[in-house]
Amino acid sequence: MKFSQYNIADEIKQSLDELGFKRPTDIQFKAIPSILKIEDVLAIAQTGTGKTAAFAIPVINLLFRRKKISGPDGIKCVVMVPTHELAIQITEVFDLIAKHTNIVTLGIYGGVDQAPQIANLKEGVDIIVATPGRLFDLVSQKHIKLRSVDILILDEADHMLDMGFYDDIKELITYLPQHRQTLFFSATINEEIKDLAYSLVKNAIRIQISPKDPVSKNVDHAVMFVAMDDKRFFLERMVNENPESKILVFVRTRVRAERVHDAMKRVNIETITMHGGIDQQDRLAVMSKFRTGEIKVLIATDVSARGIDIANVDYVVNYDLPDVPENYVHRVGRTGRGNQKGHAVSFCAPEEKPILKEIETFLDKPIKVLEVKKDDYAQTLLYTEDTTDNWKLLMREAATEEKTRKPKKNKKK
Repeated sequence: MKFSQYNIADEIKQSLDELGFKRPTDIQFKAIPSILKIEDVLAIAQTGTGKTAAFAIPVINLLFRRKKISGPDGIKCVVMVPTHELAIQITEVFDLIAKHTNIVTLGIYGGVDQAPQIANLKEGVDIIVATPGRLFDLVSQKHIKLRSVDILILDEADHMLDMGFYDDIKELITYLPQHRQTLFFSATINEEIKDLAYSLVKNAIRIQISPKDPVSKNVDHAVMFVAMDDKRFFLERMVNENPESKILVFVRTRVRAERVHDAMKRVNIETITMHGGIDQQDRLAVMSKFRTGEIKVLIATDVSARGIDIANVDYVVNYDLPDVPENYVHRVGRTGRGNQKGHAVSFCAPEEKPILKEIETFLDKPIKVLEVKKDDYAQTLLYTEDTTDNWKLLMREAATEEKTRKPKKNKKK
C-alpha cells in the first residue's frame, strides 16, 4: 500500500511525496490505521524503523481536520521525549510533514533560554515536543496549559525510565484530560515499562515489530577482537579506508570521548564529540556539522545515543562495548534506518568479552567475528600516522634493513 492510498489530507500527501515517502515501513503500516481510528497504541519497535513518522503522519492529519472545523483551541498534542536532541529532531519531522498545513509544532527543552519558547507559546501552537524538565517548569509557571490536550505521545519510553523520569510521567498525567488518546512507543520492553504503559493506555492496540530481533534487519553486525590500547589504530584505519562514510563512534565516558578525539587529531582525522559535558548550543552545532557531512566522524557517549537521528550514517563503531546490553540496540539503531543498509562494528578487548556474551544473549544470536590475522594486526599498528607510535615502524624498518644488508668483502692488497 502506498501513502497516496491512505485516507489522509492531500496537504500531508504532498509533503510525504516531497520527502520521498512512497510506502510505509512495517511500524507505519501497522500503527497509522489504529491512530487514525483514535485508538490507543502500545508499540514496541526498535530504533530506525520509522516510528516517528508512524505517529506524526496520523496525528497531524487528525489535528489538521479538527482545526478546520473548530479553529485554534490551545495545545492539542504533547510528545514527551527523553533528550534535547530528540525533541529537536522530532519537531523537525512534524514541521516537514505539516509543511502544507496550518499545524504548528514547538520544541520545548532545557539548556537554552526559555524566553523564545514562551514567546512562541503565546503566538499559539498545536503540538509541543518536550523534555520533562522544561515542560514542568513552564507548566508550573503557567505558560503551558494542558487541559485542551487530546493526544499524549511517549516516545523512547524505555530511555525515559532509564533516566529516572517515571515519577515525572506519572505527574504529567494529572495535568491532562482523562479522556484522551495515548500513544506509547518504546524500543525495548520489560516489567516496569509494561506497568507504566498499561497505566496510561486504555484497550490499546499492541504492535510489536521483530520481537525476536531487537535490532533492525538492515544492520550488518560484526566484532573485532582488539586490545584496549590498540583500538585507536583500528579506528584510524577504518576511517582512512572509508573516507566518504559517515561514522558514529560510541565510547563509554566523556573522558574517553575526548581522548579518542585527541588520538584522531594526532593522525590528522577531524572528529567532533557529543557528550554530557557539552552545552546545548554546542550540541546543536555538532549535530549540524555531522548531519551535513562537514565532519564525517562523530564520537559520542551513550547519553547521546537516543538523540542522534541522522540520515545516512554508514557505520556505527562500538569503540567501547556498552555496559548495558540494551544500549547496544540503541547505538546500532543509528544506522540502517528505514529501508537503508548499515554496518555496526564492535571493537572488543579481552576484558570486554563477558559484556559481548551478554549482548549476544540479549540479541539471541551471535555477532559475526571479523578475523584479524596476526600480520594484518601488526601492520595496522605499524603504519599509523601517530608520531608518538612511529618508533614501532622505525624499529621494524631498521630490523628489515639489517637483514637485507649484504656484508662487505675485504679487498686483497
